[in-house]
Amino acid sequence: MHVRHLAVADFRSWTSADLALQPGPVVLVGANGQGKTNLVEALGYLATLGSHRVAQDAPLIRAGAERAVVRAAVAADGRELRVEVEIVAGRANRARLNGAPVSRPRDILGVLRTVLFAPEDLAIVRGDPSERRRFLDEVVVARTPRMAGVRADYDRVLKQRAALLKSAGGARRRAGGTELPTLDVWDGHLAEYGSQLLHARLEAVRALRPHAAAAYAQVAPSSVELRLRYVTALAEVLPALDTLNDPEHIPPPAELAQGMLAQLQLVRAAELDRGVNLVGPHRDDLDARLGELPLRGYASHGESWSAALSLRLGCYDLLRADTLPGGDPVLILDDVFAELDVDRRAQLAFVAGKAEQAIITAAVVGDVPPELHGVRIGISDGRIGHAE
Repeated sequence: MHVRHLAVADFRSWTSADLALQPGPVVLVGANGQGKTNLVEALGYLATLGSHRVAQDAPLIRAGAERAVVRAAVAADGRELRVEVEIVAGRANRARLNGAPVSRPRDILGVLRTVLFAPEDLAIVRGDPSERRRFLDEVVVARTPRMAGVRADYDRVLKQRAALLKSAGGARRRAGGTELPTLDVWDGHLAEYGSQLLHARLEAVRALRPHAAAAYAQVAPSSVELRLRYVTALAEVLPALDTLNDPEHIPPPAELAQGMLAQLQLVRAAELDRGVNLVGPHRDDLDARLGELPLRGYASHGESWSAALSLRLGCYDLLRADTLPGGDPVLILDDVFAELDVDRRAQLAFVAGKAEQAIITAAVVGDVPPELHGVRIGISDGRIGHAE
């Protein structure tokens, strides 16, 4: 697949922009602060309904505007699809596919698939577990777009169950103990959606593991093996979830749900005392190691860069191997070549050179390996033109 055209209105720094794109390498060149990253962020938003730079949508709307619009024409499987998202301040976003409104924005997921590597990806290695959970969920939804709905349902259950825990915990302390049949109902909902999300994450880690390890072996051939393990407290009641040894059998969602319900019973008193959800994939983590040592806290700056790059390249190879509708995802490289040494640049250029479409941003053309120059587009003073 490839993006043939991108247009934005009141998105970030852009009042409006129209960008014609082609298959193969496309390099957006311009000094810092000219809006290159804003354009690739818009593409990433169409693919994931999220930004790789901020957690909320409000900063995506240009200051003083009420809404932002992002639209693109995506060529895949011999046809072209037009996809559009309207980001509205303080209200639900709206989306269109081929000009027709869709009932929910997430219904457009899968029309455009991207893998975006940016300096912010160091947070996957060095940041909090929430960064790694976010990364895994991006992989899950890219492989199976309907999982966006499961994740949304799970988040809704977490909020409502947390509110119930706080109110029930107070009533329990005042009354010296009380029955909570309503909490049992929400336990069932949490187990239903949580088990589906957990199963999809486990499958994603198992599938990603060899691709990420192979990418790391290419990027840092003299280093030890990159190893991935999904860490969940549910392993206390389901020992098979210790995925360090890459088991052939991942428990089905029904079995995971039963384990989750059992663990919920074990921690119910603690949940009521603290008023928080203590069980579920929202508390899990992706353990990334070089050999036996965890990356976080032990890896050097270069090793962290290599690991972050390998996770994204592994994701790209995984999505290609999945042979999903539409063909290979679009590879987006946002201002990363300047951060890499010669060897890592060469490895990244080798992968990008094979992509059906690779969109690259750089402050100067010299930061990009010569084999990836392709089409050069200059970005300067709010204008798009030919790069010198």
